[in-house]
Amino acid sequence: MTSEEAPAARDIAVVAFAQTDHRRSTEESSEAEMLMPVLHEVLDGTGLKAADIGFTCSGSSDYLAGRAFSFTLALDGVGAWPPISESHVEMDGAWALYEAWTKLLTGDADTALVYSYGKCSPGSVRDVLTRQLDPYYVAPLWPDAVALAALQAQALVDAGHTDEPALAAVGARSRADAAANPHAQLKGQVRQGEYVVRPLRTGDCPPVGDGAAAVILVAGDRARELCARPAWIRGIDHRIEAHGLGVRDLTESPSTRLAATKAGAFERPVDTAELHAPFSSQEVVLRKALGLDDSVCVNPSGGALAANPVMAAGLIRIGEAAARIHRGASDRALAHATSGPCLQQNLVAVLEGDPR
Repeated sequence: MTSEEAPAARDIAVVAFAQTDHRRSTEESSEAEMLMPVLHEVLDGTGLKAADIGFTCSGSSDYLAGRAFSFTLALDGVGAWPPISESHVEMDGAWALYEAWTKLLTGDADTALVYSYGKCSPGSVRDVLTRQLDPYYVAPLWPDAVALAALQAQALVDAGHTDEPALAAVGARSRADAAANPHAQLKGQVRQGEYVVRPLRTGDCPPVGDGAAAVILVAGDRARELCARPAWIRGIDHRIEAHGLGVRDLTESPSTRLAATKAGAFERPVDTAELHAPFSSQEVVLRKALGLDDSVCVNPSGGALAANPVMAAGLIRIGEAAARIHRGASDRALAHATSGPCLQQNLVAVLEGDPR
């Protein structure tokens, strides 16, 4: 196919976003029951019906649910009859959004529903996340998620990139900003607390909780019909670090910087950045990799330090960035999602609103 014959790239936008009120436990609800109000809200926000959705993609983890193919039960909340075009990723919902975005780019669908959810309350999420580690050399040692984050934090302190008061300030700022977020689990003044694993205190760590989120993607001019100010996805990319922690410099995140470069984040300044930094020390790494200075509003929603439903927190970062564009609080925003130990996998999306 010649360049003259190649189809033009499609403009794709986030036109709606909804999330649960994140709570320490939702033991009274199943995943489907937790998800259904979010799905109704995101559809109602556009006036679309389930039958209007061309593609559906979800992100979740069977390890959290404790049973295989658990995502099929959540489809009861979506409604899979009559048959729908559906897919699932065993990842944070941000990667489900990436799959849906590529589906719309091909022209196979014009609208997509993306959702994700995580119930961390039934078990020990610190232990569950060890299943992400190298099964031969690291996982048998059972270093949990907090211990590995503390290893990264200590490397930052030893390199002179931060110190404990600076880390405490990150957590305090995040939860202060979350006071304006009705969905946040932790907000306002939160004690820095005792050490969990030195140098990380409770205030440097994310809350354990349950939650879900959903967004709707629409291609072309239809997006403007459904949303007064769509959040156009100008670029999106994801990259991964080496699996072996010992071969990485934990004070750097080259995969984040490369993903941001490929997504076009450095072509023009952004005014907002929603960073998926579950630990205060990880915000230090991400700010450096993305070149964010004090002129950028970072995590105005409170970020993952205010609510961190595993498998949904990354999608929420994209949704929060898009929502700020929808309401005119941002013109060009960066959203970041991560998965794996010590920022192993990173996704960056750049969103823009129409000129005002």
